[in-house]
Amino acid sequence: MRLGLVGPLPPPNGGMAMQTLQLARLLADEGLAVELVQTNAPYRPALVGRIKGLRALFRILPYLWRVWRMAGRNDVIHLMANSGWSWQLFAAPVIWIGWLRRKPVIVNYRGGEAREYLGASARWVKPSLARAAQLVVPSGFLREVFSEFGVPATVIPNIIDLDTFYPSPDSPNESVFTLVITRNLEPIYGLDTAIRALALAREAIPAIQLKIAGSGPQGEELQRLVDRLGLGSAVVFLGRLERQQIVELYHGAHAMLNPSRVDNMPNSVLEALACGLPVISTNVGGVPYIVEDGQTAMLVPRDDAQAMAQAVVKLYSDTTLRSQLRDRGCRAVAQYAWNEVKPQWLALYHSCGALA
Repeated sequence: MRLGLVGPLPPPNGGMAMQTLQLARLLADEGLAVELVQTNAPYRPALVGRIKGLRALFRILPYLWRVWRMAGRNDVIHLMANSGWSWQLFAAPVIWIGWLRRKPVIVNYRGGEAREYLGASARWVKPSLARAAQLVVPSGFLREVFSEFGVPATVIPNIIDLDTFYPSPDSPNESVFTLVITRNLEPIYGLDTAIRALALAREAIPAIQLKIAGSGPQGEELQRLVDRLGLGSAVVFLGRLERQQIVELYHGAHAMLNPSRVDNMPNSVLEALACGLPVISTNVGGVPYIVEDGQTAMLVPRDDAQAMAQAVVKLYSDTTLRSQLRDRGCRAVAQYAWNEVKPQWLALYHSCGALA
């Protein structure tokens, strides 16, 4: 079987980009002929990337040509899709090209803002989805969202590389209770709530530190918040880290915070669990579908710094709870290993290819 895979690639190391990269590599290792069409390919010439309007033209036209040619050479197309302009520019055209060339397109839809996007744009999205061979989502949360709009979906979860993300054999430094966040510095990820929670938790845990790995437009704003709360070196901005650096960050921490305001199936949460790191997360979107409060993670309401601080203090005080969350979290992520997810994708590819 020949498979066309359409999606973004790193950089940046976002969830969908990393899933595209992993899937291409793992499927090739299984013997499939995978042809990848990148949605975020570099501008050529690079100067074009600085000119609004012109840069869109220089990206979309070569992209559509590559998709057209790819569709003619492959049996099935696997399309990574998201909300907003990304759907209109990069996802919908692939479905229609596949339909015109009589090639089945599997839409692998991701994104925690699906309900809001479909509420505003379902009349534009549904005609394209009707031409897809199958809609696949990574969580029960997104399946429920699409069912609200009368669109059936199949769940195939994200893949977690358990060879890269694994528990550390060593305990973190006990002299400083270390929390980590691995999300971009953007409003939807609620980092301001986590910083305020740290300020509250610091009253009970003087030796506490928050390390934030990520970059984004809120950097200066968040640093001003840190300064205003007098947190000083208790909050450290590390910038964007590579995967191995993220693993080392997890191995040196006591807990991970996920203060998101919107989320679907955050890989960062699953990867932290795979590293044996207890997770405190907001209970938004698809998060309650992948972890259970008090069993595999601690869940708090969004934008509630007080509740997050209380969870941090409880985790600090209760070493038994910490150990239980660590053990249960490691067991829970086994379902996202490639040997568990692989049969689901291969069966779907072959069923769609047989119907083509």
